[in-house]
Amino acid sequence: MARYTGPVCRLCRRQGEKLMLKGERCATPKCVLERKQKPSRQRQRSRPKKMSEYGIRLMEKQKAKHIYGILERQLSRHFAEAERVPGLAGENLLRILEMRLDNVVYRLGFAESRRQARQLVRHGHLTLNGRKTDIPSCMVKPGDVIAWMTSKQALIPYQAALQDIGSRHIPGWLSVDDKSLTAKVLTLPSREDIGVTINERLIVEYYSR
Repeated sequence: MARYTGPVCRLCRRQGEKLMLKGERCATPKCVLERKQKPSRQRQRSRPKKMSEYGIRLMEKQKAKHIYGILERQLSRHFAEAERVPGLAGENLLRILEMRLDNVVYRLGFAESRRQARQLVRHGHLTLNGRKTDIPSCMVKPGDVIAWMTSKQALIPYQAALQDIGSRHIPGWLSVDDKSLTAKVLTLPSREDIGVTINERLIVEYYSR
């Protein structure tokens, strides 16, 4: 399946905010948005473009795609599922995105970014309920147990996660054993637990137009 392979910093510049696509690196002065560059005279003279209502909704939808590293077909499919579930469609959509295996691996602190988490899943580093799973879009549910493959524990990703797990912020809807790096999904995440800077109402308006 096609996947965006270009420079991710370009996506942050396009959105005008940090999307944390490189993990902790985005919080350092190396982030392109942290570098203060003097604008050219041409840019100083030009007026900021006024974005239409459609453009605002489109940018918010694109932001969700970039943050979670998914394609348009996947996002539209998740939204259709969110509409079928009781509750607010926007919150349901974010909850579905959060319950993807690659995102859960990132939230657990096993990877520095969602892109790295996706790679770990694709390369078979992790198990779901004792079975090897290499599908990043696999949906987890409360009670599921995520662990590392025994054969992968001598590799750098596991050792790095084991060393840094103490400094990671783990959401309340997940639990991790710091010594064995075995995790469990406790419950469904609430909107406060998700915490991403996405206005889900604009995404609902975009798909409902």
